[in-house]
Amino acid sequence: MSEIDYVTRVFASPQAIDAGAWNALLDNEPDPSPFMRHEYLSALHESGSAREATGWQAQFVTLWRGDVLHAACPMYLKSHSYGEYVFDWAWANAYAQHGLDYYPKALVAVPFTPVPGARLLARDPASRAALVEALIAHTREEQLSSLHLLFAQPHDIDACHAAGLMLRHTVQFHWSNQDARGQPFDDFEHFLASLQQEKRKKIRQERRKVADAGVRFRWSRGADISEADWDFFYRCYERTYLEHGNAPYLSRDFFRRMATTMPQHWLLFIAEREGRPMACSLIGIDDHTRVAYGRYWGALERVDCLHFEACYYQPLAWCMSHGFVRFEGGAQGEHKMARALLPVKTTSAHWLAHPAFADAVERFLEREGQGIGEYLDHLALRNPLKAAP
Repeated sequence: MSEIDYVTRVFASPQAIDAGAWNALLDNEPDPSPFMRHEYLSALHESGSAREATGWQAQFVTLWRGDVLHAACPMYLKSHSYGEYVFDWAWANAYAQHGLDYYPKALVAVPFTPVPGARLLARDPASRAALVEALIAHTREEQLSSLHLLFAQPHDIDACHAAGLMLRHTVQFHWSNQDARGQPFDDFEHFLASLQQEKRKKIRQERRKVADAGVRFRWSRGADISEADWDFFYRCYERTYLEHGNAPYLSRDFFRRMATTMPQHWLLFIAEREGRPMACSLIGIDDHTRVAYGRYWGALERVDCLHFEACYYQPLAWCMSHGFVRFEGGAQGEHKMARALLPVKTTSAHWLAHPAFADAVERFLEREGQGIGEYLDHLALRNPLKAAP
């Protein structure tokens, strides 16, 4: 498999892997996120949110030398493509039209979490490359249609590309806490001053609508988030999914585990009117990297522009006052540009076992990649920031 001999072990549950060894590998990565921590992945599994019954059969791949963990990644056998945010439904349909099975497929990703970052945890480049080889070998041995690695950091993508995987690009929208001179914003007014007049005026109007409706916000962080607040959050979160005709991906038990095992990584905003909670947004945070992540939101009452206030303006103001350098807005959402979340290219890697389909997908990705490049050029023309002096 490589010049260095590793023992490959595949586990049906993240809890079968030592949490300290897993998190030590993650902490060594240049682009970690709290969503790759052992506690987060275990909560997804143990709460029933990401298990075989929901189409996420865990097969975590690890490489060992003796008793030392050298590389690891969260891999799942998927019986569908829900909860991934890199869409391959057309590929699955093409397989079906030719009488072939696309599912199950192998997926290296964090379930329901389109946050870019480390996916292939490794002690060094050699073990990272060996892990990619082990993933391909495991996909072949299991006679799976394909292998997909989503929202990966550059080191992971380089290792995948070197192993012959095809690359696919998508676009997200992230906010950076710096003005045209590269200095962090002092406050929200300083931030607004960095925007073009039209955008600045629009944001002020949107915030005024929420304030004039009598809505006020409070926030709680970490262990200060009460169980009653978590219950209210889940009520809002569940309602948002049900209003769109779907059951929520994550169970209440998952968030109970988050409150117990990872409280320091959560920030909750609750909107109140006349002292009554009526909406909320839950933000992931990482004190080490100073990055915040927009995750979930929900509302029990309708107020014009409330979504923008809860999901963007309140978190951005908090980031400025607490010295956070970046706010990642999550998957898709071109409307985020008007709130100064700028386009960022994210990358996934793909390997298909069937040669003819691999060739067809490669041609498709070449065309799609050109389209993504043109889309980014188009978005650059709509930059909401004032030109640097």
